[in-house]
Amino acid sequence: MRRSEDMVWPGQWVADRLGVRLTGDARLPELLGLALRRNPRRAHLLVSTVLGKHMPQRPGVVRGAGLELGRRVRDLLGSAEGAVVLGYAETATGLGHCVADGLGPVSCLHSTRRAVPGMTPAGGFEEEHSHATSHLLLPSDAGLLTTPGPLVLVDDELSTGRTVRNTIAALHTRAPRRRYVVASLVDVRSSADRAGLAAFAAELGIRIDVVALATGEVALPPDVLERGSALVAELEGPGYPPTGPAPKAFEDGAASGGAQAEPPAPVRAAAGEIPRVDLGWPAGLPDGGRHGFTPAHRERLEAALPAMAERLAARIAPGKGGPPARILVLGTEELMYAPLRLAEELQNRLPHTEIRFSTTTRSPVVAMDHPGYAIRSRLTFPAHDGSGEGDRYAYNIADGRFDVIVSVIDDTADTPRLHAPGGLLHQLSAHTERALLAVIPSHRPGARERREPLRGPAFSSYAPEDVGWLLQDLSAVTLEAPTEEREEAIQRGGAHYAESLPQEYQPSERYQELYRTALDASAARVARAVGTVTNLVLAERSPRPVLVSLARAGTPVGILMRRWARYAHGLDLPHYALSIVRGRGIDTAALRWLADHHDPADVVFVDGWTGKGAITRELDQALRGTPFDPRPAVLADPGHCVDTFGTRDDFLIPSACLNSTVSGLISRTVLRADLVGPEDFHGAKFYRELAAADVSRSFLDTVGARFPDVHEEATLAAKELADTDRTPTWSGWAAMERISAEYGIGDTNLVKPGVGETTRVLLRRVPWKILARRGAGAELAHIRLLAEQRGVPVAEVDELPYNCVGLIHPRYTRGATGANGQAVQAR
Repeated sequence: MRRSEDMVWPGQWVADRLGVRLTGDARLPELLGLALRRNPRRAHLLVSTVLGKHMPQRPGVVRGAGLELGRRVRDLLGSAEGAVVLGYAETATGLGHCVADGLGPVSCLHSTRRAVPGMTPAGGFEEEHSHATSHLLLPSDAGLLTTPGPLVLVDDELSTGRTVRNTIAALHTRAPRRRYVVASLVDVRSSADRAGLAAFAAELGIRIDVVALATGEVALPPDVLERGSALVAELEGPGYPPTGPAPKAFEDGAASGGAQAEPPAPVRAAAGEIPRVDLGWPAGLPDGGRHGFTPAHRERLEAALPAMAERLAARIAPGKGGPPARILVLGTEELMYAPLRLAEELQNRLPHTEIRFSTTTRSPVVAMDHPGYAIRSRLTFPAHDGSGEGDRYAYNIADGRFDVIVSVIDDTADTPRLHAPGGLLHQLSAHTERALLAVIPSHRPGARERREPLRGPAFSSYAPEDVGWLLQDLSAVTLEAPTEEREEAIQRGGAHYAESLPQEYQPSERYQELYRTALDASAARVARAVGTVTNLVLAERSPRPVLVSLARAGTPVGILMRRWARYAHGLDLPHYALSIVRGRGIDTAALRWLADHHDPADVVFVDGWTGKGAITRELDQALRGTPFDPRPAVLADPGHCVDTFGTRDDFLIPSACLNSTVSGLISRTVLRADLVGPEDFHGAKFYRELAAADVSRSFLDTVGARFPDVHEEATLAAKELADTDRTPTWSGWAAMERISAEYGIGDTNLVKPGVGETTRVLLRRVPWKILARRGAGAELAHIRLLAEQRGVPVAEVDELPYNCVGLIHPRYTRGATGANGQAVQAR
């Protein structure tokens, strides 16, 4: 049964005190409430009950209102062909989308107050009565605004028509069209304003139709601004600033009816860091209509919504306890449509749960806890999305009525201010049992043309001049999986190894000491190999090569080669890192970027070492038919797979001992269809949280310090190699085929030869056993320690062409755990 206060019209309090009257359709009071604005240009605010902006509402009601409005526009036009929908920021961004959904297969766009670097506005206009008056139009396809078909302008309310006139005047000068339609939830213009719009249309020689769910008028007394200012001053104190802080609680009195502006104290204590929900937002799908949203985009969103809502539901209601009773999905200013659709789909997943939708706003409104007033409570927090300074607000949620609040933002708004004390997330934590955060990638039109490589310190701990990463940053996405589960999924064919990440190995102090010992012992050997291979590249491949490392194992080697070229030859070579994935190929978007910025004939691909040569073959196959040279340059080639190398000895390269902490804190690369589109760079994560254990720069500095000691040796070695037959024999591949057959593996991909590959498999996979060449001794100390920690047996064998080989057995079963708790295999 509804509470008696729910039967009170949420505009009665303002109507009584300001003398405001609504006349017209009987539906108007169902669609509107009233509140006091902190705005010197307008005393009152028409608060929509169905928009999902200031008043949390059921998502089906919000979308249903937009769909109904869109169908009315379609009935008016007779056909949606050629129409384009333009919604007004910030309140009508989601409404514009919904109108487009109801209208038919049309594109939509919304205005924005967020400038985008590198984008020139295709237009703009002013909204005089708004708190933030200037609107920008930033379509990625300027043709959206120049089509000859009808332009449908969508707003939540049509109160005077000035914004409509300003918009049409700005756009009509650039691209005249014959017909405009204004679609609004309510049309409450005065008769004078209606006549003014008709005269404006006649002056331009165009047709302007108006469609609304309800029509009427808002009658205002002549002194409404003075009365409103006086009332706000009484409630909030004299001299209130239009953009000032939220009002404080006030004493009972005649004006307030005993109400208060905000709850006197937080409902609950603020929590710590808000858990994130990885929605699995489709790669390349725009987050909304800021830059245009086409019917094809809508189809992609519709297809992806069920899975995204399922992920969200799983985080909200884990286990068998059932979902919470009350859930709010909270969008962020202009980001309304995506969170609305998530809320609507979540309601389908949880039909017996009360789910509401609303969004934050930049509009300052007086809050008061009174049943006849539309804004019962207010949260105030700093702006956090780069669209301007000042405070932002969330209304009617600061009463503890929601058990879970899911804040949905775009990644542009995922800033320190969002997470800081007093920020939005901190505020939400005080008013709900659980707060969750879902981040959607901001659509950046033209980013492929304008994008630059990622560089440290924003991405990686390397110096910015050391390497440019031709990758996209997936640090906000949860990609790690337990080693055993990941191994099982890979071997059963349910997942590719590049679709997830292993949990980063955290080395013990004993292991770190082994790394330091190995580095001290081999630094000169590594330096000599770096000098040798760099000299060969300069002599045989290009006098000014562009070094492109295969991320991530090749990246430290590429940086060292760049440093050698500067030290020994005075050259400042460009150096990048890109992704190549066994079985999936090279990052073609990165190749296109390289071809746009450099001569492909100068590009030399760099890797750390070869094992059996699987990546060498992958590179050769991926580059066939391109202008790039597929022959990689490697530090060590024990597999005899390449002709440009520093050595063919199988020795410990210390950078193989660790993962991200010796590779700029960057994960291995990720290639997953829902994260990486055909035009996107492959992805990787930056593990900033591991900075205390990072040895990436010290590794480079330790090896680089030995350059003077080995300069003559490296120069001589390169000259000797230049006169040597270095044709690859692929002896390593043949050896792996023999070992695979001998040990019943049956798949050479599960045989990991050499010190580097064996180290990697112990760090990232679940090996069955390790083969060590008898007499290898101290050089394999770290291998033996890792094997001991993982519970993996080490077998001493004779006539092994490598110092060691790691074996992954295909007959995988769940096994025991090693000394450090890591899962191991059992045969």
